[in-house]
Amino acid sequence: MVTNSASFGRSGVHDFMLLRVTAVIMTLYTLYLVGFIAFNDITYDVWVGFFAKTFTKVFTLLALLSVLVHAWIGAWQVLSDYVKCAMLRGAAQFGVVVLLLVYVMTGIVVLWGV
Repeated sequence: MVTNSASFGRSGVHDFMLLRVTAVIMTLYTLYLVGFIAFNDITYDVWVGFFAKTFTKVFTLLALLSVLVHAWIGAWQVLSDYVKCAMLRGAAQFGVVVLLLVYVMTGIVVLWGV
């Protein structure tokens, strides 16, 4: 079996399962946020109180990491299918990975106030 270091999983089946699991986590997080917004009168104090809860922080961090994994695998699959020049594909993958890592690090700093 051929493995690719750019892929997040070990195989196509592993990547497929990671995509499905991360999609479920992101869907549940979206429903959690929509439910909170639908049933509360949103003010700054309510919003700060909502994100002060440990459960919300952990769930948000899990959603951020799910976005990272989901986008990483998706970008790798799309770029490997449609960009034939290896140098251009590698540069695009590097750019996407750097952007995703910056996104997650920014989310962690904002969320936990490091």
